[in-house]
Amino acid sequence: MSANARRAVVCGAGGFIGAHLVKRLKREGFWVRGVDLKAPEFAPSEADEFLTEDLRDPQVCRAAARNVDEVYQLAADMGGAGFVFTGENDASIMHNSALINLNMARAAVESRVGRIFYSSSACIYPEYNQTDPDNPNCAEDSAYPAAPDSEYGWEKLFSERMYLAYQRNCGIAVRIARFHNIFGPEGTWDGGREKAPAAICRKVAEAADGTEIEIWGDGRQTRSFLYIDECLEGVRRLMESDFTGPVNIGSEQMVTIDELAAMAMRIAGKRLKLKHISGPTGVRGRNSDNRLIREKLGWEPSLSLEAGMRATYRWIAGQLAARRGRASAPAPAGE
Repeated sequence: MSANARRAVVCGAGGFIGAHLVKRLKREGFWVRGVDLKAPEFAPSEADEFLTEDLRDPQVCRAAARNVDEVYQLAADMGGAGFVFTGENDASIMHNSALINLNMARAAVESRVGRIFYSSSACIYPEYNQTDPDNPNCAEDSAYPAAPDSEYGWEKLFSERMYLAYQRNCGIAVRIARFHNIFGPEGTWDGGREKAPAAICRKVAEAADGTEIEIWGDGRQTRSFLYIDECLEGVRRLMESDFTGPVNIGSEQMVTIDELAAMAMRIAGKRLKLKHISGPTGVRGRNSDNRLIREKLGWEPSLSLEAGMRATYRWIAGQLAARRGRASAPAPAGE
């Protein structure tokens, strides 16, 4: 590594996006510190230094921000619809994520960090603009009057404003992106915190041809999903730009959840029936509006949803095969 290499810290480096971001920054020649409660689940971290610590602690945030040029703040208490929309985790989501953001903003200023990236979410957009599954409005300037559909969204919107206040009052350069359903290999795929692409890939991979899988809701709710590599390209372009944001980083390829399931079945070569059941579904429609990112960064994601789903399905099918192999392996002698 060059003595003049830029130094970055990735908060949330044990999570899906954070672990991939560490790899991306290392490829670009950064010295990288990772911080999280846990190491990445599916592959060793490529960070030069990894702090297995709790970012709710201000002292940990000060250690994280020490002697770095850039902070990437992705750490949050979050998950898919089964975690965010039941209402059972609201207090933890708001408390834990707000503490992390308050601590990191202060620590970054105290350490004279040059620039901080904050990963916000499409969940900040008003529920009243997302009732029509065919015509959701998620333009960046539609965020107010505010009415997110979850406490997760409210905390994200508060933290956006908090970081912008730090930029105004303390002089730190801030960059904010609103992520739209990021997915790909090495992401959570079971256990209750997984998002729709991973959950559907898992269900399809587990199902025998001709059987059925369960889909929450009527399957006609719409979303767009962005492959991890495209997300990271957008993050890095935003950080290298003079544009603060907030800006959407997402795909404009909107599909229904039933269409997403049909895509996974096509990739798997299976014919399955869909059984629609009650469950948390979030808003009726959501899609990234990429007009601002095209204008400010001269770029937008271009990888097709099916290409990303193919890579994700292969990886999840491999994880299931490995799990079955471990379960069927004979116990070591003497046990």
